[in-house]
Amino acid sequence: MKIEPRQVEAFLKKPDPRIRGVVIYGNDDGLVAERAVALAKAICPDLNDPFRVVDISGDTLKNDPARLADEFGAMSMMGGRRVIRVRPAGEETVAALENLVAAAAGDALVIVEGGNLTPRSGLRALAETEACLAAMPCYMDNAAALEGLVESAARAQGLAVEADALQWIVERLGGDRGQTRSEIDKLLLYKASDPDKTVTTADALAVLGDTAAIGIDDVIAATFDGELAALDRALDRVFAEGGHPVQLVRALQRHADQLHLVSAHTGKGGSLEQAMFKARGLPRGGPVRQRFERHARAWPLRRLGDALQALLKAEMDCKTTGLPDEALARRLCLALASSARSAKARR
Repeated sequence: MKIEPRQVEAFLKKPDPRIRGVVIYGNDDGLVAERAVALAKAICPDLNDPFRVVDISGDTLKNDPARLADEFGAMSMMGGRRVIRVRPAGEETVAALENLVAAAAGDALVIVEGGNLTPRSGLRALAETEACLAAMPCYMDNAAALEGLVESAARAQGLAVEADALQWIVERLGGDRGQTRSEIDKLLLYKASDPDKTVTTADALAVLGDTAAIGIDDVIAATFDGELAALDRALDRVFAEGGHPVQLVRALQRHADQLHLVSAHTGKGGSLEQAMFKARGLPRGGPVRQRFERHARAWPLRRLGDALQALLKAEMDCKTTGLPDEALARRLCLALASSARSAKARR
């Protein structure tokens, strides 16, 4: 079964006892991890309990696919339902999950933390179609979700957020839920002792101005604008400040996904303005909006399709080939930027 977005919170609090395994996947690693922990704690509040919590890697199950069904059928020595966490996981775990479906009996909940599984993924398809399994997608927060996240976190601390400050914060927060929460917590901690209980743009600038996006926005801009020198500088900054290559690839993928959605609308005869109005999660104004419009005009649907294929391949290569992740990410950005530069020269 597929867990719809409106069903997620209820499922995390009270998992359906008929479900044996949940595959949590998507392009937001932080949200995948956050929901996996919440789901596991719904079964066993102490995730360090060695009698009720088992950790298995996907590679282990690739070599021993029967182990998952064996763990599922094992009883806890101290009582209580057990949790089996499979992480990281990908297509190598399909056989193990099929064995879980076929298992005669058991009372554990298997939580599989997958990556950015495509619709063609066998693991995702199995979780969506088997009655005793569930698929829980986790995609990067759009602007509306980020606004809600910031405002709810602020309210919990007895704070309010100015409208202008909220827009500034949302435009600079990344799509990864884990990083987003970290940045929000940092901002609220900074404001906690201030007698003025309203977060202003000045507060946000003081805390998030240099660190929230760690240069990834600059990489996106330079890549899709075809500015090779600026791209080289931006990549140096990202990796010098600890940016992860897969995180960078996924940020580029998110941008390309949004451009592809808008381009598909305009390809049906609509205007760019109409397409951006219909699309969700796009920047609402300022330089970020202007940059997006520039990219939407410069990147036709066909080239965006090619770019998305290259992005998916780069992420897979980072995870499977053993080649240096940073080199793969740099090569990808250079190829996309060169494509943009060539197209610009022909216009």
